[in-house]
Amino acid sequence: MLLNETRKFDIYTHVLDPSNEAPSKIACNAFFQGDLMDYETVYNFGKQVDVLTIEIENVNVDALEKLEKEGVKVFPSSKTLRTIQNKAKQKLFYIDHNLPTASFSRFAYLSEIEDAINNGGLEFPFVWKAAQFGYDGNGVKIVKHLSDLEGLPNGECIAEKLVPFKNELAVIVARNVKGDVKVYPVVEMEFHPEANQVEYVICPARISKEVALKAELIALKASSAFKHVGLLAVEMFQTTNDEILINEVAPRPHNSGHHTIEASYTSQFEQHIRAILDLPLGKTDSKVGGIMVNLVGDEAYSGNVVYKNIESIMEMDGVTPHIYGKKQTRPFRKMGHVTIVHEDINEARKIAENVKNSIKVISE
Repeated sequence: MLLNETRKFDIYTHVLDPSNEAPSKIACNAFFQGDLMDYETVYNFGKQVDVLTIEIENVNVDALEKLEKEGVKVFPSSKTLRTIQNKAKQKLFYIDHNLPTASFSRFAYLSEIEDAINNGGLEFPFVWKAAQFGYDGNGVKIVKHLSDLEGLPNGECIAEKLVPFKNELAVIVARNVKGDVKVYPVVEMEFHPEANQVEYVICPARISKEVALKAELIALKASSAFKHVGLLAVEMFQTTNDEILINEVAPRPHNSGHHTIEASYTSQFEQHIRAILDLPLGKTDSKVGGIMVNLVGDEAYSGNVVYKNIESIMEMDGVTPHIYGKKQTRPFRKMGHVTIVHEDINEARKIAENVKNSIKVISE
């Protein structure tokens, strides 16, 4: 989706991806297959470009740091990525910068959690999070009993207080090289109870103006602390007493902003390109209410993908599917998304439910 914007502005692009069947292969000017965590692969790729950006945090940061020293513009910076790649470091960053977040404990090994429980230093329930390489709901688990720890990786992790909350919210902040900042409206996210993936993103969030302003200000404070260039998606909890706590951040185009393609004056993808090239930032207001529905692989299917009933959702007014071009589906794999736009956000939510129940991502 970033490449749609680079083509619009006639920007020459190189892409590095681990898969030779990556959908981006057909939309860029030069494609390279390689391991994003391999130093030499990332370094050699980066030497060929003027500006380097990322769509996933799991990239070799040492290579990015070396490229920065040699004059390549890297956004987000290696410093920002080092902090965000590790959830323990990320949480400590919030504490150091007086950003509100749920209380937590840091552990070098999973076995230390059991010791803390036995010694009374940690109480059920809590949220276990792997310190590194978590993505799309992986690396996160609610722990209510000791047996819930079984099968989890025995590496660095955090145990976070399970916060009672009303809503999960997100705010995307755009910041260019000069430091100009613009913020998108607060969105509300509804999650799949099993896969821990976003099912619906609702914009505007159905919250009070006071809570929305509070969320916006905290997101701007986080942006200022990171001094990022590009986008920063700030995911937050709205607690039962309307406090706002940061859950985590992503320094890139984010699932919580996909609706902006149809619903906003400037999509998050165009905005990211504007920001990293130090161009004027676009208008972030919504033109209309928007809801995004994630299209993920049905849990009962794997293989060559089929989008069952896609014609039926395309008959609905205000509905636009985006198919990512991945050839193989598997349970809960993100395969695309659908945007629903409507003047009435509650009516849009009803249509989104209909879309969700109609289209199925299955296999041949």
